[in-house]
Amino acid sequence: MPLRSTILAVSLLVCSISAAVAQSEPSSIVIGVLNDMSGNFADQSGPGSLVAAQMAIDEVGGTVLGKPIKVLGGDHQNKPDIASSLARRWYDREGVQVIVDMPNSGTALAVQEIARNLKRINITTTAGSLALTNKSCSPTSFHWMWDTYSNSYGLVKALARKKLDTWFFITADYAFGLALESDFRKAIDQTGGKTLGAVKHPVGMQDFSSQILFAQASNARAVVVASGGNDIVNTLKTANEFGLQKSGVTFVAPATFLTDVKSMGLDIGQGLTYITGFTWNYDDESRAFARKFFERHKAMPTMGQAGVYSAVRHYLRAVAEAKTVDADLVAAKMREMPVSDAVIRHGKIRDDGRLVHDMYLVEVPRKGDTQDPWDLERVLDTLPGDEIFRPLSESECSLVKK
Repeated sequence: MPLRSTILAVSLLVCSISAAVAQSEPSSIVIGVLNDMSGNFADQSGPGSLVAAQMAIDEVGGTVLGKPIKVLGGDHQNKPDIASSLARRWYDREGVQVIVDMPNSGTALAVQEIARNLKRINITTTAGSLALTNKSCSPTSFHWMWDTYSNSYGLVKALARKKLDTWFFITADYAFGLALESDFRKAIDQTGGKTLGAVKHPVGMQDFSSQILFAQASNARAVVVASGGNDIVNTLKTANEFGLQKSGVTFVAPATFLTDVKSMGLDIGQGLTYITGFTWNYDDESRAFARKFFERHKAMPTMGQAGVYSAVRHYLRAVAEAKTVDADLVAAKMREMPVSDAVIRHGKIRDDGRLVHDMYLVEVPRKGDTQDPWDLERVLDTLPGDEIFRPLSESECSLVKK
């Protein structure tokens, strides 16, 4: 081989080895928080999720394996292509070891595919697509707080006891809304209920008059708002203007977050029932965490933001236990370790990446029944994780042993 070719080959080999060492032994641990910073889901994730991640970092002392921990924020603008591009750049060029949050199921699935291909870790805390731990499951991916199954089946069963047996859907016309409606319909069928109709709408719509009129004409006793973020708020505001709540129609919004209730107010939200993976006023431990968060963010944490704290904390503990940032080894340690903190109770991670933990059936209180402006959820029941999440026997995840 000519001398120049030999030198070039050796140089390339050295570069490759150096790159591999740099990747396996980074000078710092970088946490990427990827979400919607200013759009439909900004209140339930957005800058608050960065605050939550930093709280977890501070709690472990700001270092792990003797390396400083940094947090990097990014706005995916609710667009899967932007989410994919940012995720790839972060993983490839900016030293990010784990990406968390991802409201909007389309962006979450897109990031999970990038993480799978690059063999990196991602943890979804705010989006709810069941596909993340079903057909799209990955050995280095995790789904933390809730999904369309947990927030559909438990809710239908609880409301069936109140003799609510006729239903109508107002559904956001994208993957998440359609999946939520599908899971809810299956739950209704199992409890002997009847679906009287459905109407769809684009994400981010302001005027829901047409959809509300269809719901009213159906004479259904319960209306499912199968959407998220501001779409829930605007749907319920319109329903209130038409007097549906006062006429006795029950509204349920399976993907409701605390900030949605804060935005619509108790006049509109009172009586709204939903399931959540975190409620800040549950006990002394959750209240202490929430007040620390409030000091930094001037709002109480949503389920998604609380999930970011819990997920980052668990990831960093797993890195410390595994003594490496290698994705496969850290992911295995994450599955091995129980999850217990100010947010998650009785948490365990299954083979499919689903974090199973207690959930809460909550109801929005009436105006005048609460003094604290953020005391917006009343716990009606605590729902054990083994009963609320989809059983592994029904899973299509390739990682699940049959």
